[in-house]
Amino acid sequence: MGAYSDEGGLVRFQDDLRDWFDEHVPDLPTERRVGLGPEIERLRAVQARLYDAGWFRWGWPESAGGLGGPPLLRAIACEQLVVRCGIHETVLSMTEVLGPTVAQLAPELAAHHVPRFLHGDTGWCQGFSEPDAGSDLANLRCRAVRDGGDYVISGQKLWTSFAQFADHCIVLARTGTPESRHRGITAFFVDMDSTGVDVRPLAAMNGTDEFAETYFDDVRVPADRIIGELDRGWQVAMSILKCERGGIFWMRSGWLQAQLARALGSSGLTDASVGRAYLATVGLRCRSWTTQHRLADGSMASTGTSIDKLLMGETEQLLFDSMREWSAGALELDDGSGSDDLRADYMYSRAGTIYGGTAEIQRNIIAEHILGMPKGAS
Repeated sequence: MGAYSDEGGLVRFQDDLRDWFDEHVPDLPTERRVGLGPEIERLRAVQARLYDAGWFRWGWPESAGGLGGPPLLRAIACEQLVVRCGIHETVLSMTEVLGPTVAQLAPELAAHHVPRFLHGDTGWCQGFSEPDAGSDLANLRCRAVRDGGDYVISGQKLWTSFAQFADHCIVLARTGTPESRHRGITAFFVDMDSTGVDVRPLAAMNGTDEFAETYFDDVRVPADRIIGELDRGWQVAMSILKCERGGIFWMRSGWLQAQLARALGSSGLTDASVGRAYLATVGLRCRSWTTQHRLADGSMASTGTSIDKLLMGETEQLLFDSMREWSAGALELDDGSGSDDLRADYMYSRAGTIYGGTAEIQRNIIAEHILGMPKGAS
């Protein structure tokens, strides 16, 4: 399937990619930019360079414009982009969260849209959560009704990351009865410039308007834009969840380690606090890399990734609590890009045990589905 598909290909790919970065980093936009829009523009510029050089095509199926090879190649490429160019993982996340599922379950859509997505020509977002259906997708109220050759979608989505910059959205909508729960949900690939789509960014306390409310007012979507099968959107959501906690968590763990490395010049360090932060980030990395391999060979169920989600949130908060302590008041009081970035990252970390499924829900999943504990056990 390619030069990196044989035994030892992962190590060779990593070494070759590092050599490429060593040569080209001086020509790449590596400085973090002020504002989410400029930062996304920076990411897309780097994506285009990596795609044109072939690196961002490895690990993707040829049917979606890729060069083949194991999906772990994608994890390595994304990690290097995050670490070497200082790209915040969240602005890259949609590539790995949504792309693999579309490539697998909607190959005709993927053949046209995934290459442009990977090149940075277009952006995607996901429309899952709603005001009364956050972690419990079975309560979705956004509805899609068949009308001739189209489905008509109406409803509201909340926490749609980067919706104001997206060209397409994967929307979960109810196509069954209200009582059908998770069995009556369908996933649609929706153009964000469709008539009836209204995006309203939400002001966040960290100063980054990453999230948005998205309203769908009788939005017409062709029936051939269904991802997977009718009324099988729950399976699509579970596939996306596994992708999110696979490559994305590997990227984020690398980004967290890079933040720790940059903070080692702080004046308020103590051996104990650095040790705790180091052990937490290394433990997360070890767990995440194991998960990468188990997801790649199909030996991990989606419930197993709840352990990764729990570790991710706790590690992120511990690290930025430590960095706040080490800053000796700079986080709260200083002006300037360095302190602004630290404040934004610290505030974002507060949501680490909430977004993507709360820590409480992850503990319930682990207790019931991994440890076999009965519901309600204390």
